[in-house]
Amino acid sequence: MTPYDHSPSAIEAYGFVPHDHALTVNRSDVRDRGRTRLARRIGWGTAVTFGVLLAFGAVQHFTSHHAAVAAMEARQQAVPKVRVEPVKVTTAPRDLSLPGTTMAFESATIFARQSGYVGDRRVDIGSKVKAGDVLAVITAPEIDDQLTQARAQLIQMQAALKQAQANHGLAAATDRRTVELVSQGWQSKQQGDTDRANLDAQAASVGVAQANISAQQAQVARLEKEKAYEQVIAPFDGVITQRSIDTGSLVTADSTSGSSMFAIARTNVLRVQINVPQDAVPGLKEGVVADITVPEMPGRTFTGHVARTAEALQAGTRTLLVEVDVDNADGALAAGVYCTVKFEVPRTNPVLEIPAEALIFNRDGTQVAVYQDGKANIRKVSLAEDDGDHVDIATGLQPNDQVIVSLPVDLTDGAPVAVRDMKAQTAKAGS
Repeated sequence: MTPYDHSPSAIEAYGFVPHDHALTVNRSDVRDRGRTRLARRIGWGTAVTFGVLLAFGAVQHFTSHHAAVAAMEARQQAVPKVRVEPVKVTTAPRDLSLPGTTMAFESATIFARQSGYVGDRRVDIGSKVKAGDVLAVITAPEIDDQLTQARAQLIQMQAALKQAQANHGLAAATDRRTVELVSQGWQSKQQGDTDRANLDAQAASVGVAQANISAQQAQVARLEKEKAYEQVIAPFDGVITQRSIDTGSLVTADSTSGSSMFAIARTNVLRVQINVPQDAVPGLKEGVVADITVPEMPGRTFTGHVARTAEALQAGTRTLLVEVDVDNADGALAAGVYCTVKFEVPRTNPVLEIPAEALIFNRDGTQVAVYQDGKANIRKVSLAEDDGDHVDIATGLQPNDQVIVSLPVDLTDGAPVAVRDMKAQTAKAGS
């Protein structure tokens, strides 16, 4: 065994721990005791810190709760300040904007009045024409031949009339002589009767010839009109909006299956048709000014006047068809355009007007809070019209009422309220 043998047998043999081994054991105990003290200190520090934080949190919670309770009590006891607006009685014209459609003032579909072939087409779609302008020429040689024949027959009948008139003159002269000779006894009464009957027959022949001429003249006039129909004429000033034929096309003048040739529209003046709701009808009369705007033409307004109304509302929509005439001499507007028509409709009766922000919408319906004797009096109202910024009240308010504007959400009926800047509000109401 060596002096430094630290084995268990050596310790048992010597009865003590060798010097170096005892030193090692003491150092280990010191380290263990140091770790224990450090752990205790950390534990106490953590506990103290946690306790401080817990106490701080409790104090903060108590302070916040106390402040919240105080604020709630103050809010419950405080009288809210509100802004009020007087109810306005207005007779100003009502602004009314409605959709409309532009239409040609006059429009017509032109059919052939004479059968034949189109020999000359002189206009096309978009052509501007004047009343009486020739749009197309129809070739109808059969009518030309019939007219020539009818005119020749008229000449023949006129010659026959002259012959009948000559025979009538001769018969009249003969009758005068016979009457004189019969009275003197130189001619028999039989001859006198014969000559008088011949005179009557010649007079009848003249009448028949004149009647034949009148009938033939009517026939010639009819054929001349049919020949005139070979030229298709514009019925009024306008623009060609449709063309259905071309040079060489066969057209017929049948009343049921006639050929459509052109469509023409007068657009220097346009009709704007609007369906006006029932509530605006009483004030909308002829002559009311209308401003027309088109979405595709921003910044430009066309002015017109109510020219005519249907005088009866449509049963299905309860609307009145109204037409506004608009000058379109420059051709800026086209027929069939969607537009917006704004009217200033005179009011038949004064109305009560309030700001839209004074309205209350909830499960009880539409309501308004009225300032009365320092309290909020909530009333149910019915609306007549709403333009976004202001509303017209039909029932529920009086002209001398003052409504609360932008009222608190928790305001109840009968709750006390105070008016902001009462002097300014009173001055405004008086003005």
